[in-house]
Amino acid sequence: MDEYDVAIVGARCAGSPLAVLLARRGLRVCLLDRVRFPHDTPSTHVIQPCGVQILGELGVLDRILETGTVPLDRFTLVNDDVRIDALLPADLAAPGLCVRRVTLDALLVEAAAAAGAEVRTGCRVIGVLSDETGRVTGVDTEQGPIRAAVTVGADGRHSIIAASVGAAEYLVTAPGRMPAWAYFADVSDREGRLRIGRNGDLAFLAGPTDGGLYMAGLAVDVTKARAFHADRERHFAEGLTRWPELADLLAGSRREGPVRVMTNWHGYFRESAGPGWVLVGDAGQFKDFTPAQGIADALRQAVALAESISAGLGQDAELDARLRRWWHWRDHDAYDMYWLAKDMGQAGPASPLITSMLRQIAGGEDGPQQLLRVLNHDMPPSRLFTTARLLRAAAGALRDQPRQIPATLREIIEAARAEIYRTAYRRTDQRNRVV
Repeated sequence: MDEYDVAIVGARCAGSPLAVLLARRGLRVCLLDRVRFPHDTPSTHVIQPCGVQILGELGVLDRILETGTVPLDRFTLVNDDVRIDALLPADLAAPGLCVRRVTLDALLVEAAAAAGAEVRTGCRVIGVLSDETGRVTGVDTEQGPIRAAVTVGADGRHSIIAASVGAAEYLVTAPGRMPAWAYFADVSDREGRLRIGRNGDLAFLAGPTDGGLYMAGLAVDVTKARAFHADRERHFAEGLTRWPELADLLAGSRREGPVRVMTNWHGYFRESAGPGWVLVGDAGQFKDFTPAQGIADALRQAVALAESISAGLGQDAELDARLRRWWHWRDHDAYDMYWLAKDMGQAGPASPLITSMLRQIAGGEDGPQQLLRVLNHDMPPSRLFTTARLLRAAAGALRDQPRQIPATLREIIEAARAEIYRTAYRRTDQRNRVV
């Protein structure tokens, strides 16, 4: 029977970076995935600068740029009549990127193999192995069992490792919107600008990606998903025209490949560590896609987890304690952004309160730069969305849209209730509560 220090199930943007970091430390690592690469997967593509910096440390950034990926150093956010244009802060160590997963994940798998990990793609894991005490001791695959001192589930939202160990979900949130995206060739504008927009009940995300292509996506309310699927091509094309700036940029281009969608998702945290096992990336926590945090989160979590595994390996009790501490760090790190993502991804048109808040940020001297720092995990959302700013935004919304006063008051009350709940949860660190 094959034996390793670490078995990692899932070889994408959480599993492969972790394999690289552990193999570089001299650990025996087996990296498994049921698919063979290159292989696509649903994703918003965008990697925040903090994640791009890690790609550089992994040694894959130059390879990514060689594919024609454009460094993103400019940012545009449009929310109905509010517009924010900004340059990335000059002190960031890397730009942002927008990379197709068919490209990114293949390069990460290659890096894991080059670092010394044994890579087994096309190998389906069917469950975990455990001893008489219930401690996970490896995985069972269709090709046979694999023993390991620690088993890592990096296998995404539908994690077989999470299911096998019975990892419960908590802080569950329902989806507000469904993303749809496609790639376009012959877009003359290759400016390194990420565009995020909202017009009525549609949201948008667009930017240049690798291979000379341009990625353009929109998000529709989940209540309208069935109608969208009934004529996906037409609804997608018509939706892009709702943002004239994006429609003008795509004029004369041709779409390459199908319109892609991501369905059947929800937000959650999962119990992410136990005797001999740990979950990383989307396997352990998933948030609304709107602020484009998933890839950078997976990379940042892999860095922290590699340190915990390396320091604890060899003594089961010490390893389990370090994995639990890593899980608690992950929750603390993800908590505020999780709720910000939920708020950003709410269905329906932008509310008067949110529009007023964004108008304040756009008009503030440091507001746009602070927003970029929040998205890059350099600054907590609470420092940008302060109580004082919320009160000014509420006053502005009530003043500017008197016909919406009842709806705005309800939104203010709901925002206050949500903040009270979220603060209380953070203080008590209760688990398994569903909202």
